[in-house]
Amino acid sequence: MKEIDLSKSVYELTETYPELIDILKEMGFLGVGNPIARKTLGRVTTIPQGCQKQGKDLAEVVKRLEEKGFKARQ
Repeated sequence: MKEIDLSKSVYELTETYPELIDILKEMGFLGVGNPIARKTLGRVTTIPQGCQKQGKDLAEVVKRLEEKGFKARQ
């Protein structure tokens, strides 16, 4: 299982694990699919912040990440 630190930016996480881009897009984080948005907004946004901005349940996002082989830590 791959461990991801939820305090890291979306950009950092997707640079380490590029497969996260498609996984996050499937969950409705569409901006992550845009390379420019990922390199700008993604550098200052974490997954928990993205959940808050989009009204998504962080626990549900973490559960889906775990189903895809990721272990999230805060």
